[in-house]
Amino acid sequence: MRWAISAAAGQRKKISRLWHTEFKPMEWLMRRFVLLLWVVMCASCTLTPHKVEIAPPENNLAVVFDIDGTLTTRVHAIRDTRKGAVAAVQAYADAGYRIVYLSARHPLFQWHIPNWLEQHGFPAGPIHVTESSEQRSDHASFKHGVLGNYRESGWELAAAYGDSSTDFDAYANAGIRRDRVFALKREGAEACEPGIWAECFATWPEQMAIIGELIRARN
Repeated sequence: MRWAISAAAGQRKKISRLWHTEFKPMEWLMRRFVLLLWVVMCASCTLTPHKVEIAPPENNLAVVFDIDGTLTTRVHAIRDTRKGAVAAVQAYADAGYRIVYLSARHPLFQWHIPNWLEQHGFPAGPIHVTESSEQRSDHASFKHGVLGNYRESGWELAAAYGDSSTDFDAYANAGIRRDRVFALKREGAEACEPGIWAECFATWPEQMAIIGELIRARN
């Protein structure tokens, strides 16, 4: 009997040690507190979308770039950059095109976009993000609306790039010519997402020759 009581007491002590050494309740609570604090803070630091400016009469050409999955390696890889993406966007910027960035990213992660673009060396350009749950539930409609504002403001949408069917739907509805819409294959996918586009590319370097042709044709 004494042996059984002693064994039970020893087991309780072992469980107590595991609770405090492996589970570490205070550390668990602190992590949850920091996460909650971060969520609360970021709820008020969502990115304020740029307004659409009136196009200057001497140069009204713009090129549209989706961000997640197009300039980043994957839809949810918001810190990674596709190889050659910066050079491709910069080629248009150097030729005088207005660079337009579109993203339907969740508000909690929108604040990171300007810093990410700057840190990786992407050229400056207006950034347009979703502002409501309605826009986030219909990405194609949101992007179509933004691009419609550009057309109404006198911009000619000379080319557009994306990785999803919603991108391609938005570009088609905005009146961008099919031969100026280009699809980027998602990492690990066998083909580009379906939609109205001219060509499907696995990487940005494959696109550089066509970018050069489009720029020369303009001149």
